[in-house]
Amino acid sequence: MTDPNQPYGTTPPAYQQAPAYSATQGYNGYGQPASERYNVLAIVSLVSAFFVSLAAVITGHIALSQIKRTGEKGRGLAIAGLVLGYLGLISGLIAGIIFFLLFASNPGVFTTPS
Repeated sequence: MTDPNQPYGTTPPAYQQAPAYSATQGYNGYGQPASERYNVLAIVSLVSAFFVSLAAVITGHIALSQIKRTGEKGRGLAIAGLVLGYLGLISGLIAGIIFFLLFASNPGVFTTPS
């Protein structure tokens, strides 16, 4: 089933391979152009990590799922917000435990002398 008009060794156009993907093309995993915008929740996650750690963790997780779905920029910002948010939660929990242990061991420490 060879075409007499085609020279020997050439592949018909229907069987040629698609060009390889290049990272510089700017396409996400679904063949759509990647967005050049930053995800807003990723920015909110990073900024709120310095004030409200729980908000940073929540918005960071939501931002990561949106970035995966839409191909927006900001994955590093979301991860940084998550890391700082979790560190803030852990340090707050440790400080709370230390405060509770100090208060439980000597309740007179936090009262003013009369």
